Amino acid sequence: MKKKQVVVVKRDGCNTSSSALRNIRYGECQKNHAANSGGYAVDGCREFMASAEEGTSGALMCAACGCHRNFHKREVQIAN
Repeated sequence: MKKKQVVVVKRDGCNTSSSALRNIRYGECQKNHAANSGGYAVDGCREFMASAEEGTSGALMCAACGCHRNFHKREVQIAN
Protein backbone atom coordinates (compact mmCIF):
# COMPACT_ATOMS: atom_id res chain seq x y z
CA MET A 1 0.00 0.00 0.00
CA LYS A 2 1.30 3.47 -0.85
CA LYS A 3 2.33 5.67 2.03
CA LYS A 4 2.24 9.00 0.25
CA GLN A 5 0.89 10.57 -2.92
CA VAL A 6 3.44 12.56 -4.92
CA VAL A 7 2.52 14.53 -8.03
CA VAL A 8 5.12 16.29 -10.18
CA VAL A 9 3.82 19.36 -12.04
CA LYS A 10 5.62 21.82 -14.29
CA ARG A 11 5.07 25.42 -13.24
CA ASP A 12 3.19 27.79 -15.60
CA GLY A 13 2.82 25.06 -18.24
CA CYS A 14 6.24 25.95 -19.73
CA ASN A 15 8.11 23.29 -21.64
CA THR A 16 11.52 24.88 -21.11
CA SER A 17 14.21 23.16 -19.09
CA SER A 18 14.48 26.18 -16.78
CA SER A 19 10.97 25.79 -15.37
CA ALA A 20 10.89 24.61 -11.75
CA LEU A 21 9.32 21.29 -10.78
CA ARG A 22 7.10 21.02 -7.74
CA ASN A 23 6.48 17.95 -5.62
CA ILE A 24 3.04 18.01 -4.06
CA ARG A 25 2.34 15.89 -1.00
CA TYR A 26 -0.99 15.56 0.76
CA GLY A 27 -0.67 15.36 4.55
CA GLU A 28 -3.18 15.00 7.37
CA CYS A 29 -6.93 15.12 6.83
CA GLN A 30 -8.62 18.36 7.88
CA LYS A 31 -12.25 17.38 7.24
CA ASN A 32 -14.53 18.56 10.04
CA HIS A 33 -16.83 15.61 10.76
CA ALA A 34 -18.85 17.52 13.38
CA ALA A 35 -19.71 20.55 11.23
CA ASN A 36 -23.43 19.66 11.10
CA SER A 37 -23.71 19.75 14.89
CA GLY A 38 -21.70 22.97 15.27
CA GLY A 39 -18.61 21.30 16.69
CA TYR A 40 -15.14 20.52 15.41
CA ALA A 41 -13.74 16.99 15.12
CA VAL A 42 -11.21 15.53 12.70
CA ASP A 43 -10.68 11.80 12.16
CA GLY A 44 -6.92 11.74 12.72
CA CYS A 45 -5.91 10.42 9.29
CA ARG A 46 -2.22 11.32 9.14
CA GLU A 47 -1.54 11.08 5.40
CA PHE A 48 -3.38 10.72 2.08
CA MET A 49 -3.20 7.26 0.52
CA ALA A 50 -4.82 6.86 -2.89
CA SER A 51 -7.33 4.02 -2.98
CA ALA A 52 -6.71 3.28 -6.70
CA GLU A 53 -4.12 3.79 -9.43
CA GLU A 54 -3.31 7.28 -10.77
CA GLY A 55 -5.63 8.34 -13.59
CA THR A 56 -8.76 6.70 -12.16
CA SER A 57 -11.50 8.30 -10.08
CA GLY A 58 -10.41 6.25 -7.06
CA ALA A 59 -7.04 8.01 -7.07
CA LEU A 60 -8.75 11.06 -5.54
CA MET A 61 -10.25 9.12 -2.61
CA CYS A 62 -8.24 8.34 0.54
CA ALA A 63 -7.95 4.64 1.37
CA ALA A 64 -7.48 5.39 5.08
CA CYS A 65 -10.39 7.73 5.83
CA GLY A 66 -12.55 7.61 2.67
CA CYS A 67 -12.67 11.35 2.02
CA HIS A 68 -11.63 13.31 -1.08
CA ARG A 69 -8.01 14.41 -1.56
CA ASN A 70 -9.05 18.09 -1.24
CA PHE A 71 -9.67 17.61 2.51
CA HIS A 72 -6.00 16.75 3.06
CA LYS A 73 -3.41 19.45 3.74
CA ARG A 74 -1.48 20.23 0.55
CA GLU A 75 2.28 20.60 0.98
CA VAL A 76 4.27 21.96 -1.99
CA GLN A 77 8.00 21.37 -2.18
CA ILE A 78 9.76 23.28 -4.96
CA ALA A 79 12.73 21.53 -6.55
CA ASN A 80 14.98 23.36 -8.97
